[in-house]
Amino acid sequence: MPEHLFPSSLAQKLPESVVIFGCGYVGTALAEALLAAGVRVGALTRNAATAQQLRHLGLDEVVVADLDSEAWHTQLSARYEAVVNCVSSAGGGIDGYRKSYLEGQRSILKWAEGRVIRAYLYTSSTSVYPQDDGRSVDETADTTDAPKTGQVLLASERLLADAAASFGCWYVFRLAGIYGPGRHYLLDLLRSGAPVIPGSGDYFLNLIHRDDIVIAIGTALANSSPERSGIYNVADSHPATKAQLAQWLAEALGVAQPRFDPDAVSSRLQRRGGRMVSRQILSTKLAQSLAWKPLFKDFRDGYRSLLAEQELE
Repeated sequence: MPEHLFPSSLAQKLPESVVIFGCGYVGTALAEALLAAGVRVGALTRNAATAQQLRHLGLDEVVVADLDSEAWHTQLSARYEAVVNCVSSAGGGIDGYRKSYLEGQRSILKWAEGRVIRAYLYTSSTSVYPQDDGRSVDETADTTDAPKTGQVLLASERLLADAAASFGCWYVFRLAGIYGPGRHYLLDLLRSGAPVIPGSGDYFLNLIHRDDIVIAIGTALANSSPERSGIYNVADSHPATKAQLAQWLAEALGVAQPRFDPDAVSSRLQRRGGRMVSRQILSTKLAQSLAWKPLFKDFRDGYRSLLAEQELE
C-alpha cells in the first residue's frame, strides 16, 4: 500500500511540505505515502471527484483547476518546500499534450517565481527516446528524432532546466510504462479469456510499478542537493518482450497461452499512435546517484504482488 512505502530513515529527510500538480494515478499514491510520513501535502487537480478523494485523505489544501491556467496561482495559498509536477495529458491529441505538459509547466514555473523551492521534480516519459532497434537506452541517448508528443515533453523538460537556478535542486524523471493496482491491461485481457493479442509479441516492454515510482520520487526529495539535479530514467531495468510477459501471466493465471496477431492493432494502441517501439531502458543512474531501491526488480515480482493482492480482495 502507498502509505507504507517510505521507511523512517527516508521519511526523516523528506521536505516538510510538498505540493503535487496532477494528482492522478501516481500523484495520489505519492500523496498517501507523503502524508503517512508526516509531510504536509497540497495538490492541484482538474478532476472534482479526485479532489474530493484527496480531501478525504487529509491533504492540507486541494485546488481544482486546469494547470495551464493562472487562475489557481492565487488559490494555492500555503508555502511549500518542494514541487512535484506529475500531470498527465488532458486528452485531445498533440494539443492536449501542449496544454497539460508544456503550458502546465510554464504556469507552475511562473507561480514559483520568488518562492523558495528546495526541490522541483517533473515526471516526463521514456517516450522521448526514438530508438527502435532493441538497443539499451540511458539518459545520454539522442532524442533528436523524438515523436511529436515526445518533442512536447522535451520542451517541457527544457523549461524546467532553463529555470534551474531558481530551485535548490531539480529533477526530470522519465517514466517507463506504468503498471500497478488497478492498472494491468494485459493481465485483464488474459483473464477475460482472449485467445489472441493484437500486435507483435517480439518488442521489448519497459515497465515500472507505480509504488517504485513513488519510492523514486521520495528518495529524490529526501536527498535533494544541486549536484544530484538532472534527468533520470525510471524503469525496472529488466525489460522483457511482450510475449515473455504474456506467457508468464498465462502460466500464473492457469489459462491457455495466447497467440499474437501482428496484423491487428488494438484500440488502446491506436489511441497511442498505432505502433510500439522496441528498446531497453536503463535506470542505472537512478540507482547509483540516488541509491534508489525498488520493491520490484522485474515484472515477475510486480505481478506476483498484484495477483496476491487480488486473491485477498
